[in-house]
Amino acid sequence: MSVDHAREELGRSDAPAEDEVVEAFDRIVGEGAQRLHRTWREVLTTGLAGGLEVGVGVLALLAVYAETGSHLLAGLAFSIGFIALLLARSELFTEGFLVPVTAVVAGRAGVSQLAKLWGGTLVANLIGGWLVMWVVVHALPELGTTAVESSLEFVDAPLDLQSVCLAFLAGSTITLMTRMQHGAETEGAKLVAAVAGAFVLAGLVLFHSILDSLIIFGALHAGAPFGYVDWLAWFWYVTLLNMAGGLLVVTLLRLVRSKELIEQEREEVHAGH
Repeated sequence: MSVDHAREELGRSDAPAEDEVVEAFDRIVGEGAQRLHRTWREVLTTGLAGGLEVGVGVLALLAVYAETGSHLLAGLAFSIGFIALLLARSELFTEGFLVPVTAVVAGRAGVSQLAKLWGGTLVANLIGGWLVMWVVVHALPELGTTAVESSLEFVDAPLDLQSVCLAFLAGSTITLMTRMQHGAETEGAKLVAAVAGAFVLAGLVLFHSILDSLIIFGALHAGAPFGYVDWLAWFWYVTLLNMAGGLLVVTLLRLVRSKELIEQEREEVHAGH
């Protein structure tokens, strides 16, 4: 008896993979296809909401760091942002690697739709984050000083091996968080994944294009000794390395793991046409 046939006999489905893998794959492809078929209005409003909600997490992060001086405790506080994203079904740019890419590879959407999702979400996240940080700094001026202090870790960082690894690791971490949430059966387990992802990402001060940009925006609103050009000089390479970390580590491994399921999905899509 072949390995694939044995799986079919022992599992609940006749797919060439374990039942849990099949169920997670179906969820990922289904959700990815829905997200990729959004209109521009839906992409931008969902991304704007994502930036606003992450901004609430940054507010908590700055408040806890100002009181304790602990990055680890601040990272736990930031999990409020990821929890809000999860429960409100909003969109964060760096969450768009595993799920939409899998849907594209499975033939459920096109590359142009992926580019629309990425581009629209990234811009909307930044606009939403910029707005909420303006409100935060003017509502709680004392946090502006904390934002300036924290942002220097990013804008003053040279483009060296350490910076490259911090940004690459951030992309891998948040994509792993996405994978964990799609493999979870309950909302409670998804919330645990959100807290874990936030703790590693913010608690260890990894370089994350959206999260850290919001801290930098807060610093700029508070009169930081640097400008938007300095932010862009940091932002461009961090964004690319976040993408590399998410795509080359977690996403690629899941695509290889689900090779037979992807081929089966593409056949069904082509048969439907």
